[in-house]
Amino acid sequence: MKRRVIFLLALSCPVLLFSCVSTKKFKASEAKYADLAGKYASLQSKLDDCQRSLRDTASAFERSRNLNEERLEGLKQNNNTLLNQLKDLSVISNSQAESIKKSLDNIGAKDAYIQDLQSAIARKDSLNMALVMNLKGAIGNLDDKDINIKVEKGVVYIDISDKLLFESGSYDITARAKEVLGKVAKVLLNQPDIEFMVEGHTDTNPFKRGVLLDNWDLSVKRATAVTRVLQNDYGIPPAHITAAGRGEYLPVATNDTPEGRAANRRTRIVILPQLDQFFKLLEKK
Repeated sequence: MKRRVIFLLALSCPVLLFSCVSTKKFKASEAKYADLAGKYASLQSKLDDCQRSLRDTASAFERSRNLNEERLEGLKQNNNTLLNQLKDLSVISNSQAESIKKSLDNIGAKDAYIQDLQSAIARKDSLNMALVMNLKGAIGNLDDKDINIKVEKGVVYIDISDKLLFESGSYDITARAKEVLGKVAKVLLNQPDIEFMVEGHTDTNPFKRGVLLDNWDLSVKRATAVTRVLQNDYGIPPAHITAAGRGEYLPVATNDTPEGRAANRRTRIVILPQLDQFFKLLEKK
């Protein structure tokens, strides 16, 4: 009898063990699936928000353009009506009417020119916002203290803190910095006409090491270090990049506190406005 019980137990143990192991694996897979599903839903939500914002911007631009065209057409009709009324009343001669017509046409042309400029500015603002959203989407959820992307007065700025890019007092790029710069480069490469400036900034604490004479030297070396990574590692054409050192002379915060000095130690990528397009608009046709 005892032998029979022992035999049955020996047969049942592997089955129970297999059942326990399978259940644990199943629960682990279930949890992993739920986590991936949550991340996918979050990314899909962010993508939907970006697409919705772009559609809203495009719609607003189209409504503004249609409104401007209607106003211009209304102005032309009013000019013609006024001119015909003056002729009918015999208040002015034909030559005077022709002179007035030319003046009114010039006013209409200037108004159209102003509308063209406004449309160009609106289009540029829309492209800048799309660029900012693409950069934020590519970089992901980094701490705002480490990287900040913004638009000021029609110019896109990417500020990256020195602790993300360099070791203290060094201009050697860290491994984590190359990862971030690679994400920025991917977006910039999709805009082949973009030109940008890489600016190095420091705090006011004196620096002198090796061949570097001061903070200005350090800021220049850090700027050129970033440009070399963008060029050599990620293939951005060097003709599109300008490297500049600002030293301590363009602070964004006070240098009297550790927090302020940390904010001032940064590398800034400035997307340069394409002024040649606006100069072409200013040329006489």
